[in-house]
Order: sequence, then C-alpha cells, then structure tokens
Amino acid sequence: MLNPTKAPGEPPRIAIVHTSFLAVESFGELFRDLAPEVCVRHVVDDSLLPEVIAEGAVTPAVHSRLLDLFQGAATSGADLIFSQCSSVGEVADAASLLVEIPIVKVDEAMAERACEAGPRIGVAATLGSTLLPTRRLVESTAARMSKRVLLRCELIEGAFALLESGDRAAHNALVAQALMELASEVDVVVCAQGSMAAVLPELGDLGVPVLTSPRLGVEHALRVLRTRAQAGH
Repeated sequence: MLNPTKAPGEPPRIAIVHTSFLAVESFGELFRDLAPEVCVRHVVDDSLLPEVIAEGAVTPAVHSRLLDLFQGAATSGADLIFSQCSSVGEVADAASLLVEIPIVKVDEAMAERACEAGPRIGVAATLGSTLLPTRRLVESTAARMSKRVLLRCELIEGAFALLESGDRAAHNALVAQALMELASEVDVVVCAQGSMAAVLPELGDLGVPVLTSPRLGVEHALRVLRTRAQAGH
C-alpha cells in the first residue's frame, strides 16, 4: 500500500522502535552511513528494557506498551518499522499481524546467516532476557530453512551492568574472553545483543564467524524497503 501521508518525491521513512536510549545514536549513524537518503525517526520508551531485565522476560504490560509503540509508528507515516531490541523480537512478530507495513527485527538476518554457517551455533548474550528469545529465533529460523542445528548458549554474567555503568572497556574485555572461549567449540558465534558489536575489533581472527546484528539488520531492512519501493508499495 502506498503511504497516503507522503507527497511524491518525499524520502522513504523508517521508524526505529527502541526499548532504551543505549543504541539510538549508533543506529542513527548506521542508517546515515548506509542510506543517507532515508528519513529515520526514533521511537523510544526507556522504561521498557529495565522492566524486561528486572522480570527476566517480556511482561504483559511491556507487551501491551510495545504494541502501542509499533502501531503508533505505523500510523506516523513510516514505510517500515525496525525493531531494535532483541529481547522483544517476539512482540514485533505479534505487532506485524496488526500493521500494514513491514516490521524488520534487528537480528533476523543474523539468525539466517548463522544457520547458513554451520550446524554448531554458539549464542552469547549479556542479558538473560535476550538469550532465550535469540535461541528461539535461531531455532525457528533453522526450521524454516530446513537446517539441523545444535545450539550452545552462554550468558556473560555482569557484562551488561558494566556497560550501563559506563565502563565499556571492562564490558568489552569480559565479552571478548567469553566469545573466544565459545568460538573454540562451535562453527559460528551469534552475539545476541547489538551492544556486543563493539568488541569485534578486539577479537582478531577466532577461526569461525562472529556475527553481530546491527549492520546485518540495517542492511536487511534497507533491502526490504527498496524491494517494496520497486514494487510500488
């Protein structure tokens, strides 16, 4: 469906739904680098992620508030919604049934790439609330792609608290050590949180791919946006 709120010649619009302010700047920069012609707007409720972390999962209240955010983004004139938080990807799936524009999850392209890389997949996370949804995403992706996979999941205790406190160096060191250990036992490593991408320059060659979601997710969202534009949507 053509966006009725846009005049001819207006740039395409993407709304990014965030559950905290942690990644607003980095994703804004990534979209500007890869598609400066796209108008990006950020929809943020920074009460969501703390509640998910405290409860260890998405609560009914968080689910309800997130659906409101997705539906509001859809009615704001966006051509595509980008769901930035891996912990709430399953809410994005539910929201996609309620809106008429695509919702692209930050980690769906990463999950596909992991399933293509090999059967032994390591999933590392700095939040327990992200680890299980990411595992389920990889498993469902493998089933859809008719791939048989064996997952090993690793929770890096204490790393996210260091990041929130501003000690990025200690966070990176802790994550890097865990990823190096995990890489020795699998065919590919999946970093469940976009914040873990900052560690990649410190890792060197681990002998297996180490996948992070931000760039893969943004590239995928832009492919979806451009395909729809070519089709007249």
